[in-house]
Amino acid sequence: MRKVGITGMGAVSAAGVGAEALWSAARDGKSCVGPLDIPRSEILRVGIAAQVRNFDATTLMPAELARRNDRYTQFAHIAADEAVKQAGLAPEQLRGQRSSVIIGTGIGGMNTIDDGCYDVYQGRRPNVLTVPKLLPSAATTHLSIVHGVTGPCFAIASACSSAAQSIGIAAQLIRAGIIDRAIAGGSEACITTATVRGWEGMRVLSPDLCRPFSASRNGIVLGEGAGVLVLEAEDAMEERGAEPVAWLAGYGTTSDAFDVIQPDVNGPTEAMRGALADAGLSPSDIDYLNAHGTGTALNDVIESEAIGRVFGNLVDALPVSSVKPIVGHGLGASGGLEIIVTLKAMLNGIVPPQINLGTQDPKCALFLPTEPLKRPIRAALSNSFAFGGINACLVVTAV
Repeated sequence: MRKVGITGMGAVSAAGVGAEALWSAARDGKSCVGPLDIPRSEILRVGIAAQVRNFDATTLMPAELARRNDRYTQFAHIAADEAVKQAGLAPEQLRGQRSSVIIGTGIGGMNTIDDGCYDVYQGRRPNVLTVPKLLPSAATTHLSIVHGVTGPCFAIASACSSAAQSIGIAAQLIRAGIIDRAIAGGSEACITTATVRGWEGMRVLSPDLCRPFSASRNGIVLGEGAGVLVLEAEDAMEERGAEPVAWLAGYGTTSDAFDVIQPDVNGPTEAMRGALADAGLSPSDIDYLNAHGTGTALNDVIESEAIGRVFGNLVDALPVSSVKPIVGHGLGASGGLEIIVTLKAMLNGIVPPQINLGTQDPKCALFLPTEPLKRPIRAALSNSFAFGGINACLVVTAV
């Protein structure tokens, strides 16, 4: 079976533009959560979010392309551009049917939807490009056009597992010999008044801090951004003289088939086991686990129990942390952002800290370092779990 290498990574997050900005914030435990700054927010009760602030897409991509795309597509474009440049792919190497673009998203062009509906209800004509801008597949089609990719191109919409599933499916296509390389990840930009109001109605938003696995946790903090990888087959890399930064070794995905909101422990457990089996690894091979870690009452307990089932007595020595207190819950982008943090942790030999922990919930019996922890990381696991019980786990290994 063909090995799948990661040759590039790119990110846009509340930490700023670039994978290095994301990693620096995660490594240093620097929260990028701040006051909510969006139009028409006076009706909201929750006033914080992890936004990409001072973002002007026209300075980071061709201005005409920026104007024709929703914010989430702009994020995807910029993250993909960084990943492709790091991979060192020439335009002619990326063009054609042997390449693929798979960008996951939970919602798609939510800013376009929100602004368009507001205009209609105010009696104004919506933007002529409203429909192509709001589509969940807009980022994928945009990137396929920009890079001339004519192979399999589609979007994955699996809520908070979208990015991880996109990366995993891209790896499977490469292994199967259908394609040689892919631009894969996730993008989300749905911090709008209507969206936040909907989350408020579920009573899962924290009014102050995201505190995964803490006894005092009180909900999620919304985030936004994009995390994108370039994946390539080993033989395709060798042909062009490229080296991977790491291997995408394993992918596991399951469905709870249980409830639209409430998670079940069996699905996450089997997704982690599936990813390890796919990578040909045992639990003792994993040196770091990047948790889904939302900071909600039930999710953290379920994830902790699932980790305990998979790793058994190893949980006492397996470092675990969640990046969501740093850059918020990126929803459809979260798996892309978090696999980049996981990769950077492995490349730098540093486990990012679990901030905002305070008193650890005894029901979350995990090893949660609250300071950066230096140690060799040969293999790491990243978890993404979604509403509706869609679970996706990725395993990466060092070169």
